[in-house]
Amino acid sequence: MTHYVLFDTETTGNQDEDRIIQFGAMVITNKNKPEIYDDLCSCDVDIKIDAMEVHNITPDMIENKPVATQTPFYKRLEQLNTNENYLIAHNIKFDLGMIEKEGFRSNMKHIDTLRCARHLFEDLPYHRLQYLRYALELYKIEQEEANKLGITIKAHDAIGDVLVMKLFLSELVKKVKENYPDINPMDKLVELTNTPVFVKTFKFGKYKGKTTTQVAQEDAGYLNWMRENMKDMDEDLRYTIDTLLDSSY
Repeated sequence: MTHYVLFDTETTGNQDEDRIIQFGAMVITNKNKPEIYDDLCSCDVDIKIDAMEVHNITPDMIENKPVATQTPFYKRLEQLNTNENYLIAHNIKFDLGMIEKEGFRSNMKHIDTLRCARHLFEDLPYHRLQYLRYALELYKIEQEEANKLGITIKAHDAIGDVLVMKLFLSELVKKVKENYPDINPMDKLVELTNTPVFVKTFKFGKYKGKTTTQVAQEDAGYLNWMRENMKDMDEDLRYTIDTLLDSSY
C-alpha cells in the first residue's frame, strides 16, 4: 500500500549548524485515517532568537524531549523509506536537508509543493504556503479539516503548515487532472518537482516587477553579479539566470 508522507520542520535557524526542533507530519493512505505527528525534539544547538520569533519554540519547550532520530515521526519515516512511497514538503530541499543532517537518506519519491505551485499556478505572483492559503481560500475549509484530524491550528506551527499543505496538495492534484488528464497525478507532480521553473518576473530587488528577459537584455551585468555573489539563490532563479546568460542576451 502506498503511503504519502507530508512533513514540515521547525529548526534552530537556517544555517549549516542548525538542527530540527519540531516535526509536523501526516502519513496518508487511500484507506486508513491519516497518522498525525507533532513532535518536539531536543538538540545541542541553541535556538536563534530570529527563529523563535517565527515559530515561537523556546528552549524550555524542548528540554528533556527526545532527539530528532528518537521521535515517533522519524522512526515511522525510516519504516516507510521505500520507492513506492512519497515524501512531500513545501520547499522540500530545505526540510530534506534538515533530516539528512540526522542521517536520513531518502529512497522515496519526492514532491515539492512549492515548485509544483510555480508550474501549475504560474499566474499567482507568489507561491509561499501562507500566500496560497489565502489566495486559494484554503483558510475557509482548514478548521473543518483540523477538527476531523484533531489538529489545533497555530500560526507558523509545523503541523499547522502540514494541514495547509494537505489542502493545497488536493488543489495541485485537481490542476494536474485538468491539464494532464491521462497521467497519474502524483507521478506528474514528481516529474514537475524535478523540472526547473523559468522565473518570468523579478519579485525583489531593484528590478522588482520587471521581466527577467528584459533585465537580461538591459543589464546582463546585474545577472552576472547575482550568479557570482548570491550563493544561496533559489534553484529556479539560478536556473533562469543561467538560461538567460547562456543564451544570446
